Amino acid sequence: MPAYPREELEEMVERWLQANRDAEKEGNWPKHLGPMYTDDAEYRWNIGPNEEFVARSRKEIEEWALGVQMEGFEEWRYPYHRILIDEKIGEAIGLWTQVSPALRDDGTPYQVEGIGGSWFRYGGNYQWEWQRDFFDLGNVKALFFELAADGKLDPAVKRKIGKLAKGQLLPGHERLRKPPSFGKKLKGFFAMVRIALFNR
Repeated sequence: MPAYPREELEEMVERWLQANRDAEKEGNWPKHLGPMYTDDAEYRWNIGPNEEFVARSRKEIEEWALGVQMEGFEEWRYPYHRILIDEKIGEAIGLWTQVSPALRDDGTPYQVEGIGGSWFRYGGNYQWEWQRDFFDLGNVKALFFELAADGKLDPAVKRKIGKLAKGQLLPGHERLRKPPSFGKKLKGFFAMVRIALFNR
């Protein structure tokens, strides 16, 4: 991993933040963020113990990560709290929050609690060559349950959840290993019940 001038990495981060602001303003993520990746960039995030999202080119990033995955989230905001830069290895980590445009009855926004983030590797020419997002999947699911209960879950998100519930993988989703059998899941459930009730 090559070193880059600190000033170049800082400029890359400023361009990235502005592209995010423009994407949030227009609700068009592929248009503004797509050009920020190299042609052979890779973008991934984890979706639990047995599933990973992976896009292996700028084309897949635009169509899947910034397209299909962002359907229903066009009006969400992802404010960055801090970005840490390591120019010696050409990498950066940005910490952000996911905020829904919907408001609760008390006026507070629905947002994913905790902190999310992105780990970037710079590829030169003011483009990322690799990105991995991380977030609290449990908090994401809890927020979706709350939005659904309050009738504020976007229809596009409902459709995607419906497909996933039927075992249909969305574009870019990959299984990490063979899923556990129903018997194994049941055994694990009763083992946790025994631990909770009898501490053993």
